[in-house]
Amino acid sequence: MPRLRFASLGSGSQGNGLVVEAGGTRVLLDCGFGLTEAAARLSRLGLSGEDLDAVVVTHEHDDHIGGVARLARRHSLPVWLTHGTLCGFESLFADVELGIIESYGAFRIGDLELQPFPVPHDAREPAQFVFCDGLHRLGVLTDAGASTRHIEELLSGCDALVLECNHDPDLLRRSAYPQCVKDRIASRLGHLDNAAAGRLLSGLDNRRLRHVVAAHLSQQNNRPALARKALAWALGCEEDEILVASQDDGCSWIALD
Repeated sequence: MPRLRFASLGSGSQGNGLVVEAGGTRVLLDCGFGLTEAAARLSRLGLSGEDLDAVVVTHEHDDHIGGVARLARRHSLPVWLTHGTLCGFESLFADVELGIIESYGAFRIGDLELQPFPVPHDAREPAQFVFCDGLHRLGVLTDAGASTRHIEELLSGCDALVLECNHDPDLLRRSAYPQCVKDRIASRLGHLDNAAAGRLLSGLDNRRLRHVVAAHLSQQNNRPALARKALAWALGCEEDEILVASQDDGCSWIALD
């Protein structure tokens, strides 16, 4: 069976996109980029919009959904999302084929099985995902203010994880952000900080885990070295074993053998 692999178009508050491929299926998780930018970022991975089979959306914030409808319309791609995420965007997706994620139930797109799961985040019905090709599991958690037992159960036993390390609490406190924004980011419905991501990771069953990618780093309130340190501590590994999906460059293909 062809191996599962994944790559990031970019990760952060200015736009997100993650390509997941297995067999003859390629899915784009989120698209927070305009058409031209998305095409350029896909090209870096040797892809075009024509190579995609579907777009899956985590939630309705612009850095995740902003480019989805235009990309889907341009390349006749179906879009999968929850009822809550679609709410208020019906007109935007009026001429796009939709797949509705029902009650966070698992569903298939070609050679991939997707298991959505709910997360604490300030969106209508946010979902994060575990992707499976029958042999390997990729867990993705990029927008959550806190962990839950259900999240930890689903992310345990994965072969690879893309895990949010949004901010360093001290950098956030000292930042020029308005206090209300700081409070929102640090809240249970905001974003995981480095230490919280490390604690989550340390509590998982990581016996199969081979690849960890720190994602959704704040460009103002975090540093790659701090994210790597927190996740390496959780796994007891070297810091250079932790990869980072950056805002500008994402990360290149990672294959699960």
